[in-house]
Amino acid sequence: MRGYAQPYVGPRVGVSWLVVIYLVAGGIIAATHHYWSNVHTVKAAVSGVLATILWPLMFLGINLHIH
Repeated sequence: MRGYAQPYVGPRVGVSWLVVIYLVAGGIIAATHHYWSNVHTVKAAVSGVLATILWPLMFLGINLHIH
């Protein structure tokens, strides 16, 4: 069967569904703790990003607002 080319699967670069679910949950939890309510400064935006990524720390009582 010389006429058929071998299928080539290149490396896949992507984000797993667990990462997407983790970040969506973090965004929702950060929003309910008012990290995304007043994002008019760089400090507030960084606080929102930190709260979205490190959201399990909020359940331990750690404040992620940058002052």
